[in-house]
Amino acid sequence: MDATRRGPARRGLRLHPAQTVVLGFAAAVLAGTALLSLPFATTTGTGASFVDALFTATSAVCVTGLVVVDTPIYWSSFGQVVILLLIQLGGLGIMIFASLIGLVLARKLSVRSRLNTAAEAKAVGYDDVRGLVRGIVLISLVVEAATFLLLFLRFVFGYGYSLGDAAWHALFHSVSSFNNAGFALYSDNLMGFVSDPFICLPIAVAVILGGLGFPVIMQLRKEFRRPLHWSMNTKLVLWATVLLLVLGTVYITLIEWDNPETLGALDPGARILAGFFQSVQARTAGFNSIDIAAMHSESWLGTDVLMFIGAGPAGTAGGIKVTTFAVLFFIIMTELRGEGAVNIFGKRLSRAVHRQAITVALIAVAAVMAGTLALMFITGLDLDRVLYEAISAFGTVGLSTGITYDLPDAAKLVLVALMFLGRLGPLTLGSAIALRDRRILYEYPKERPAIG
Repeated sequence: MDATRRGPARRGLRLHPAQTVVLGFAAAVLAGTALLSLPFATTTGTGASFVDALFTATSAVCVTGLVVVDTPIYWSSFGQVVILLLIQLGGLGIMIFASLIGLVLARKLSVRSRLNTAAEAKAVGYDDVRGLVRGIVLISLVVEAATFLLLFLRFVFGYGYSLGDAAWHALFHSVSSFNNAGFALYSDNLMGFVSDPFICLPIAVAVILGGLGFPVIMQLRKEFRRPLHWSMNTKLVLWATVLLLVLGTVYITLIEWDNPETLGALDPGARILAGFFQSVQARTAGFNSIDIAAMHSESWLGTDVLMFIGAGPAGTAGGIKVTTFAVLFFIIMTELRGEGAVNIFGKRLSRAVHRQAITVALIAVAAVMAGTLALMFITGLDLDRVLYEAISAFGTVGLSTGITYDLPDAAKLVLVALMFLGRLGPLTLGSAIALRDRRILYEYPKERPAIG
């Protein structure tokens, strides 16, 4: 009798995978907050306030990059190491969780469906969790090591850094870039390297690779010369990434070309490099090589769009993800053409994906609007800057128009909530929808309301 009672109780305590990852990230944030609150975590020896420590820990774990204090000046070596570890933990955690969800979904399919999926995708190729996690960690370390080497050599031979300083700066920025975090060890972020391709390009490439997502990287590693074998996910991520990078570069470069406070003071080659770099960072990395506060409002609005879309799923980037955006685009095009099914790259899109994409996008819009309104009520600032800040936080980007430092604690807590929700919300929501298996034994009669 006791065993019977204990059985249901134990089953009732089981957590959904989405709940588990939320609790894990919350624990990491709290641990980071405690460590950053210690007196020796700051250069003053007084310790950070609870809100500032919480904000920084959340920004690091959620690989955002928004800061309320000057990272190289305010935090001691210990504090900077804590931030670096939180960034690495947050980036790996997201990739592992997202990939494990895909593995669980694949195992829920029938044998025939699994065979069809494997033949079509061949993206992960791992039959066990251990191999999956090992692959993610290996890819992260390889990309970070390559970025570290390039930055280290440049810091030593190009800027005369000592070996120790060069190694620390290269390590910090390589981890921060691949994990799309945007934390930098310079008070002006990377503005001092605006015209240096040997610094900007390795960081940009690491950001792009981190944003592609583990399944895409794995499939490219195995099937790079056989694009016909690429999955729909890989094709969508690659095409959308290239398109958004090109459009973002052209848009930002053209608008800021004659702005003397951003690109106008640079030579033509450096202007194109800076425009490309900012287009990459708007994909949720958060580094800046030009003064964001001095950009035109049109550039802010275009960056808002890029930040909201984000990059690929199962990677270190945020936003609603390029696959969600692409699916919505194809749904619209199908509806405008009057076709019955959404076809992408010769494959029919599942109707369940339609609902998931619409749900994630609308909840993201609601979160950004709610956060923007809250920030406007608290700060009294204008819409342009507040909207930029809210989207940057929700998209885990880390770019700012310069208002973050001066925000009151209440506004900082709003951004903390947006960062946490933006990092985990769409992912956990998507996985909860996808993993839910609820059979309905009846249907109501169909009817169509007037739309538009």
